[in-house]
Amino acid sequence: MNAPYDGDRGQGAAGDPAGQVPPSGRPAQDPYAAPDPYVQDAYQQDPYWAHDVTAQDPVNEALYDRASHPPPPPGTFQETTQLYQQPPVQQYAPDPRIWAQTPPPEPAGVSRHLPYGDDPRTTQFTGVDELVSQAGAEAPPPDAFAHLYRDQQVAGRAPVATEPEPVPVPAPPAKAGGRASGLLKSSALMAAGTLVSRLTGFVRSLVITAALGAALLGDSYTVAATLPTMIYILTVGGGLNSVFVPQLVRSMKNDDDGGVAYANRLLTLVVVALGVIVAVAVFAAPLLIQLMSDTISGNPAANNVAVTFARYCLPTIFFMGVHVVMGQILNARGKFGAMMWTPVLNNIVVIATFGLFIWVYGTADASEMTVRTIPPDGVRLLGVGTLLGLTVQALAMIPYLREAGFRFRPRFDWKGHGLGKTVKLAKWTVLFVLANQLGVVVVTQLATAAGHASGKDGTGILAYSNAQLIWGMPQAIITVSVMAALLPRISRAAQDDDPGAVRDDISQGLRNSAVAIVPIAFAFLALGVPMATLLFSSSGLEAARSMGFILMAFGLGLIPYSVQYVVLRGFYAYEDTRTPFYNTVIVAAVNAGASALCYVVLPAQWAVVGMAASYGLAYAVGVGIAWRRLKKRLGGDLDGGRVMRTYARLCLASVPAALVAGAAAYFLLQTLGSSAGASLVALVGGGIVLLAVFFVAAKKMRIEELNSMVGMVRGRLGR
Repeated sequence: MNAPYDGDRGQGAAGDPAGQVPPSGRPAQDPYAAPDPYVQDAYQQDPYWAHDVTAQDPVNEALYDRASHPPPPPGTFQETTQLYQQPPVQQYAPDPRIWAQTPPPEPAGVSRHLPYGDDPRTTQFTGVDELVSQAGAEAPPPDAFAHLYRDQQVAGRAPVATEPEPVPVPAPPAKAGGRASGLLKSSALMAAGTLVSRLTGFVRSLVITAALGAALLGDSYTVAATLPTMIYILTVGGGLNSVFVPQLVRSMKNDDDGGVAYANRLLTLVVVALGVIVAVAVFAAPLLIQLMSDTISGNPAANNVAVTFARYCLPTIFFMGVHVVMGQILNARGKFGAMMWTPVLNNIVVIATFGLFIWVYGTADASEMTVRTIPPDGVRLLGVGTLLGLTVQALAMIPYLREAGFRFRPRFDWKGHGLGKTVKLAKWTVLFVLANQLGVVVVTQLATAAGHASGKDGTGILAYSNAQLIWGMPQAIITVSVMAALLPRISRAAQDDDPGAVRDDISQGLRNSAVAIVPIAFAFLALGVPMATLLFSSSGLEAARSMGFILMAFGLGLIPYSVQYVVLRGFYAYEDTRTPFYNTVIVAAVNAGASALCYVVLPAQWAVVGMAASYGLAYAVGVGIAWRRLKKRLGGDLDGGRVMRTYARLCLASVPAALVAGAAAYFLLQTLGSSAGASLVALVGGGIVLLAVFFVAAKKMRIEELNSMVGMVRGRLGR
């Protein structure tokens, strides 16, 4: 038969009669046949290719033509390059507890990995040949829970190779503090500095009143000392705090030099601008005094004293601005304490100065010093001490700046670095401050005129300022502290466009602050006279009682004043500064108009008392307008019903408490007299009665916020 593989059966076929020496090389390929990519590697998984082909003699295999396809001679076998290559097997098996482990990277060179993964243990099959070659060697599926009983495996069975678990690196010892504790520490440091600054400022006012009295001499110093602050805020302060400082922080974050160049330009610009402003203000001091008070400028002796005081005080504008810029540079670098604590140095210097004045000349009540009898050395002492206080406050910032790594280098290349654009952004803030200060100017003019016309101490601008200082302390301590915790939440809710959350946080701020603000407002109404008499008796009992009446008039205005502060935070959360500006214009206009009406209608002795009541009335009007606008901004819902119920219940609980406390204080004053000691007894006794009656009435009314506050206090005390 002419069989195609007959050469495999006879001897010496294909030129080898003996059939003993196989030809060298691989089996011959058909030169006319095109390579088939699907079968060229069909026998890659043949087990014979894994060994030396010359050691195998597949003669017994069917249809094998040895003459046509002889095996290669020994030592000449070469591995062929595979089209599909798999990476080497990893040393450890994959951990069944970890899902979807990351495959190793692609190897360099010509290679194609399979789409189902690079590990052959996770590859299902690559084609028909792979499926056929492994059909008889199917391994059982791996047990995903084998690691749970690895120690109980049967002897002789190869344990599953698992990747050793990494040895945990011991954590470094925790440092004292951290980011959260650092933030709490900074907040506590700032709060403590603010509280101490306000307390020392309050003592400063007491000492000034004791040294100069509450008559025309005290009014002259008050007007002169108020001028620098007003001019600073009107010219530089408003824009510096609201616009320049955010730009400074942004430059420190984005600029390559950490904002050092921008800070130097800003500080240089402020120094130059304030220097010019101070020179002009000192030259125009007589005109400024006349702008603030025609009554003082019309009295030659008072005008002389006020102008002298002003020329000592006006240079403090320079140090105010420098202090603010340095403080904001430190704040941007994470140093918060310096700006809050350095004003304490200013207050200490002024307190020491006026204490020295009292030690030399005595108190106003004892010396009966007036604008005609005050010696020039005394005016010079008080003026230099006031200027020295602000100077020390500003210079105390320099060591903190050096510690923070900031070195001041004057830079005058202001053009083209964003300062001009920054100035344009400050227009609404400047208008806001201007409207507010215009109201202050009107009240100062009217109060000094009323105090001079009455002929009595404690009826002028100094008495108004002192009463307002006492009246505003609960707002600065309580409401500001409550809102400090809520402001970040309100801002985040506004950014997330969640008006419901903004409404809830504002409602919570109003109700939580009202628990303390409402009874304190009624306490001012009931106990204003013994409170002022205790604090300002060194200036004379008549002046102290007059200031007590002014404090009583201020009293109830604390409620709308606190509400206004909370409501405006809602607009600031939405970055709306125009609405607060319009609201401030309305408040200033109502305050100025009502104060002018009180000056015309009321007797001179009671005109300033009416002005104090007008202040609270103006904020009540402003709250009504701001409330409606914010309610519209939040979709028509501001939780008004719940807020009004809380305030109404607190007021109902405070009315009987104020009546009983006022009666008790009046009885004690009539019994013990009007001295400072009697005022202390009346204040303590009336305060205890007010708190007791208020607490009982509030508990009967089941005021939710009061119960929560009492529970929190008990929890802190561990009872």
